[in-house]
Amino acid sequence: MKRQLALIGAGAMGSAIGTRLLETGNALAVFDLDEAKVAALVAKGATAAKSAAAAAETADAVITSLNASRIVEIAVFGPQGVADGARPGTLIVDMSSIDPATTRKLADMAAEKGLAWVDSPLSGGAPKALVGELTLMLGGTEDDVVGAQTILSDVAANMTHMGGPGAGQTTKMINQVLCGLGFLAVAEATQLALDAGVDATKIPVALKGGRADSALLQEYMPRFATKDYRRTGRIDNMVKDLNMVNDLARHTGTSMPMTALCTEIHRMLTAAGLGGEDQAAVMEFFNGAKEEMPE
Repeated sequence: MKRQLALIGAGAMGSAIGTRLLETGNALAVFDLDEAKVAALVAKGATAAKSAAAAAETADAVITSLNASRIVEIAVFGPQGVADGARPGTLIVDMSSIDPATTRKLADMAAEKGLAWVDSPLSGGAPKALVGELTLMLGGTEDDVVGAQTILSDVAANMTHMGGPGAGQTTKMINQVLCGLGFLAVAEATQLALDAGVDATKIPVALKGGRADSALLQEYMPRFATKDYRRTGRIDNMVKDLNMVNDLARHTGTSMPMTALCTEIHRMLTAAGLGGEDQAAVMEFFNGAKEEMPE
């Protein structure tokens, strides 16, 4: 059944989500401050909206894909935001990666206005969104999450209800701990293979099915080995997420020394001007000048 949806945020991730929603037969109204990004989706069949409120006016559900907690709050509850245009009962699905505490606050604000809220951060990036294979972690009431899953089935292959509002965002923070550390481990192992004269592009094949195997190994070791930095994500987005992880760990009293180191390495890469590069560019941390080792 064709659904009338609204998309707020048409960056790299939002664009991929919007493209998939259009390809699977949904009607889509789009708003982003960058008119060129909106135009790219309009060329694929979307309708441009003049504001977030206008995009939400006739929508069965509103999807937000934005880059920070404050931006999400302004886009939904600010002047001409989603809440100004949405009909009572409209479901808002936030696919941004923001902190759990803000998510709980926004869910309460939505409820006060008669709107439903589900946090649905994702894993898999734009490539998985384009083929409908995202992994989603959802937070919200049972009924609201069921409604969100119906809508998101076009873009996701794995959806798990993690608990109440904010539980999806907390799960995404855990995902980012594993991914951030995993990227560094695979990059470091790749550099060792290269320095030792082993063809690093063969290692994922050699280790496939073993305990060291992972999606990160299979996708990124060949990219690290060949310096394939085609952008599917950004290092500075990982910094943002790891900063939130560290804030959450301070709140829970959780000791996370490896994550602290991982955060600092990503911050160093950003300070070196690589923040806008794909996560594959973490390889630059490992392939700098090396001391000559005695034989």
